[in-house]
Amino acid sequence: MLQRQEAISYGNASGPDLHALCEAAAELRDNHWGHQITYSRKVFIPLTNMCRDTCGYCTFVKSPESPDATVLTPDQVMEIVKGGERLGCKEALLSLGEKPEKRHQLARDLLAAQGHQSMASYLRQIGEQILSQSSLLPHINAGTLSLDELRLLKPVSASMGMMLESVSRRLLEKGMAHHACPDKVPVQRLRTLERAGQLDVPFTTGILIGIGETWEERIDSLLAINELHLQYGHIQEVIVQNFRAKAGTAMADHPEPDLDEMRRTLAVARLILHPSISMQAPPNLEARFGSYISAGINDWGGISPLTCDHINPERAWPQIDSLRIACKGLGYELKERLTVYPRYQSDSAIDTTPNRQRYLADTIAARLPDLAANDGLAAQQWQ
Repeated sequence: MLQRQEAISYGNASGPDLHALCEAAAELRDNHWGHQITYSRKVFIPLTNMCRDTCGYCTFVKSPESPDATVLTPDQVMEIVKGGERLGCKEALLSLGEKPEKRHQLARDLLAAQGHQSMASYLRQIGEQILSQSSLLPHINAGTLSLDELRLLKPVSASMGMMLESVSRRLLEKGMAHHACPDKVPVQRLRTLERAGQLDVPFTTGILIGIGETWEERIDSLLAINELHLQYGHIQEVIVQNFRAKAGTAMADHPEPDLDEMRRTLAVARLILHPSISMQAPPNLEARFGSYISAGINDWGGISPLTCDHINPERAWPQIDSLRIACKGLGYELKERLTVYPRYQSDSAIDTTPNRQRYLADTIAARLPDLAANDGLAAQQWQ
């Protein structure tokens, strides 16, 4: 695995040097993941678009004054879930603003109407409902969580996630991307990652590049993720996501990272992270798929045939056939996976306690024989 100073030295790699860097990352990927690249067929469920943070690049969040501010009802959630089920989806991504009830009365009122005082409690109910009324597996992305909240949600989650984004405290300063965002304080996000490790929660995290961080801070973010994985073994995948400027935000005129910067970051990330960690980049934020494959990714993340990317609604999901063709052109097979990666389903993940698994609650583990093939990927490969 790449050490800090060597990783920093690649900050300006270009031309032949960048090509060689990407080749080294791709070789490592091939040695561990073989010649297949995966994706998860999902529905994106924006449980609430209210949040107590005000990130400078976000259009997902709505203020309580907006007529669009909402908390989805159980019926609205299940309408999305059932639509996805009919289209062969296997993952229900529950994504939401962070702790809106701590800031907004409207969020508290809408939660109370469902019989809850916190989003975590409501998430537990929604997760139970998805498991009892559909074949989909919930993946919960609720931001920073306490140990008790993670314990509450693990029984209804096949996997969970939260983008670290960056370990840079500078981004909290006035005029920067995370100013006035209490949940984007790096230590709070790192604590959530660590708590997930303590509870053996299969976890997705990642970095958001181009939001004002330096190359060194980017490297330190990847190293922090890797250190936690080496300690707990729970980071199933890391996303490297490129910032995209959006009209109407504080960062509407902020420059976006170019393709070479993404390639450079992807390759270095692959060489820093333990090979067991899957690495993905969102395919709806960059159409030159082959460049990502050549830089060492082995996964495209979640793609929905039904719902838009509510975080980047202006960026449509690519057609699965387009990804399949891009993969095949470079000698790779596109395969559908579940929201929980194979290594967290295997016998090696089973604890010694009878009928208990280390990473999955019994209710989740009991579903896997119907959903997973012998290799742990999706048994039904949707065409």
